[in-house]
Amino acid sequence: MGLRLYYFPTPNGRKVAIALEEMGLAYEVAPVNILEGEQHDPAFLAISPNGRIPAVVDEPPSDPDGERVVIFESGAILQYLGRKSGRFYPRSEAARAWIDAWLFWQMAGLGPMTGQINWFVRVSETPGRDPRDSSYAIHRYTKETKRLYGVLERQLTGREFICDDYSIADMACWPWVEQYHHRVGGLGEYPAIAAWRERIAARPAVQRALELGLDWARPQGSRTQV
Repeated sequence: MGLRLYYFPTPNGRKVAIALEEMGLAYEVAPVNILEGEQHDPAFLAISPNGRIPAVVDEPPSDPDGERVVIFESGAILQYLGRKSGRFYPRSEAARAWIDAWLFWQMAGLGPMTGQINWFVRVSETPGRDPRDSSYAIHRYTKETKRLYGVLERQLTGREFICDDYSIADMACWPWVEQYHHRVGGLGEYPAIAAWRERIAARPAVQRALELGLDWARPQGSRTQV
């Protein structure tokens, strides 16, 4: 019994690992190597019907009334962990609603747009592919991601964290900025984001989370960006 994290070190996986470490929740890791197609395994699909990591299974306690909780989608997982731990997700409805707004902003915008840039850049770099085939897509998604960075820059100006206090909104957004800010030309135009990035990177729980899975996610001895 206990909490099991189905995981691979992508930004979506890392946001949940960061939350677990920050909240001090005991958990075990079930690796799902997406580079080898393990996300398509029927046993995993029974937990995560969308075939994507992360997913969480929280087994019931000894109490016969305890429920087995199964969750896929990283945003829903962060909300659950926040409620479970009572940390980084306040009970105030107004505060929680504001955090939810930024959490959904990441899920609907920052993550997908950044992911599309990364995908089309990688496609353009594939041997035998004409880079011009991806040029329009790269331009479109880069333009939109820069717009989203502008939104985040304005929100962080004069603040240490997105919703003033450190929360699951920061945990959701930070891994996408940390891993892929080079795709928008770096953070030179975004000083508030740059300071926020460094502030979170210095947290011990975040540093522990970033180490999770690197030993089995290094094909041919090199760190993989996924």
